[in-house]
Amino acid sequence: MTSGRRLKSIGLLGGLVVSGLTLLTWTGQWFSLRLGASGSGTTTLSVTGGVAAPGLIALALAGLALVAALAIAGPVFRIVLGVLQALLGFTVAFSSVVALADPVAASSTAVTAATGVSGTASVSRLVLSVTQTAWPWIAVIVGVATIGLGIFVLVSSRRWPGSSRRYQPVTFEPAEPGANAVSDWDTLSGGSDPTSR
Repeated sequence: MTSGRRLKSIGLLGGLVVSGLTLLTWTGQWFSLRLGASGSGTTTLSVTGGVAAPGLIALALAGLALVAALAIAGPVFRIVLGVLQALLGFTVAFSSVVALADPVAASSTAVTAATGVSGTASVSRLVLSVTQTAWPWIAVIVGVATIGLGIFVLVSSRRWPGSSRRYQPVTFEPAEPGANAVSDWDTLSGGSDPTSR
């Protein structure tokens, strides 16, 4: 049976891995578009995940912040973070599927920047062919893995050990019996030292 400490390590390491992979897919080349217009030659335009699915960078950074919060969270907050982890994964997968479903629309900002042509119909007429790479599919897989990690956190976090003492909330202890700050102050005002008792 796996110990709680080991489960926590797996959860935190898994969070770092999927966030890093999400960041990696954002930097990869997703599509290669062959552009051309009547009476002119063709040109090839490479489109990265940063253009096709620009939200991936924010999702990757949110995942890293979530790992940091998960490292010090208490049992109840871990459940909230597990749900958030699954939602991040769903959003990564959904963004990637949307880009895969319509690569021309996902690449339209890159086409407009390269050619000056804007508008859905005009951009579509310019694109002669689209070649997909493996990166958008990897992003979908990473999104699904992130959902799985969120479920893992939800299921296993009750067995995780608590965070270290320095992250525990401050608790106030009652004063020692017989201690009275007002009478000590009065004693001091009268010229006596209350600590000499």
